[in-house]
Amino acid sequence: MKKIQVDIVGLSATPTGPSSYALILKEVGGDRRLPIIIGSFEAQAIALEMEGIKPPRPLTHDLIKNILDGLGVNILEVVVTDLRDGTFYAKIYLELNGMTYEIDSRPSDAIAIALRCGVPIYVNDEVMEEASFAPEEESQIEEEAEEEEENPLAPSEDISQPPTPKRTPKPTSKEERIAELQRQLEEAIKKEEYEKAAKIRDEIRRLKMGD
Repeated sequence: MKKIQVDIVGLSATPTGPSSYALILKEVGGDRRLPIIIGSFEAQAIALEMEGIKPPRPLTHDLIKNILDGLGVNILEVVVTDLRDGTFYAKIYLELNGMTYEIDSRPSDAIAIALRCGVPIYVNDEVMEEASFAPEEESQIEEEAEEEEENPLAPSEDISQPPTPKRTPKPTSKEERIAELQRQLEEAIKKEEYEKAAKIRDEIRRLKMGD
């Protein structure tokens, strides 16, 4: 399994309510970002560790780390291994008495433990390829905006006549639908609407698979 190391670059509440958060993972040395929707408890556990805030009593993930430390277990790494039916899966890799074990986990729990143990976080390259997105460079967006301001009408248009409003045809084929969804995905990314981007990404994936 080829894996990509990632860092946490964002954690924010989603528009659907206070019970879900968007955790944004970014590949090390690259531009791709992977949004994962997690629960509020796990988001709090991740946020506290990222901010270096220690609660007066150990939270669940702190307790897990304390138990593992007490038993002499070494956490090696965590990996987001799979994406099935819109659900992400992860594994925690640990070492005990010279033997390596892999423990099934939700990505949010695995990442919360990884932060506490100071171990790397990885994503299966297949998952990264399938579910991540790469935001457009800001410079490219600015250049396109400047070109529109400097040349609002195409050279072939008659400036003596008012411009005809352009209509975007409704997508009919699967390819056109995917292209339209890609456009919507880019807009959602620009606005940092990561939950919406994740849903659009999943819809594109379903269309490409022929569902």
